[in-house]
Amino acid sequence: MNGPGKIWEFIRFLAVGVLNTIFGYALYALLLAFGLAPQPALAIAYFGGVIWNYMTHARLVFGTRGISQLHTYVMAYLSLYGVNALGLQVLLSTGLSPFIAQGILVLPAAVLAYILIGRVLTGHFPWSRKAR
Repeated sequence: MNGPGKIWEFIRFLAVGVLNTIFGYALYALLLAFGLAPQPALAIAYFGGVIWNYMTHARLVFGTRGISQLHTYVMAYLSLYGVNALGLQVLLSTGLSPFIAQGILVLPAAVLAYILIGRVLTGHFPWSRKAR
């Protein structure tokens, strides 16, 4: 990432990501509290926020309007979900609690999400496009 525009874009991505993560993690924790197993809770939390997350990322971070990229955004989210679900399973197998295990995955998932979502919504990877 280079240039002040890209730095501000990444800061906006992180700020929106905090809101989206709070929503997703709160939903995950609530589902666990109601007795749902970790993997189904993760699936519901991930997919429960896809439309909300698309709109916040597209409009507030990357300046994209409309829903023309929603289908590829969903595909990126499916990829992110797969990586996250695999990581969660690995961490759960070490004996970590589901709360701690998913908490550990938040930052690596955010970095991967910035790369994939930025690519989907702008057509370029974050390190290879002009700042908006």
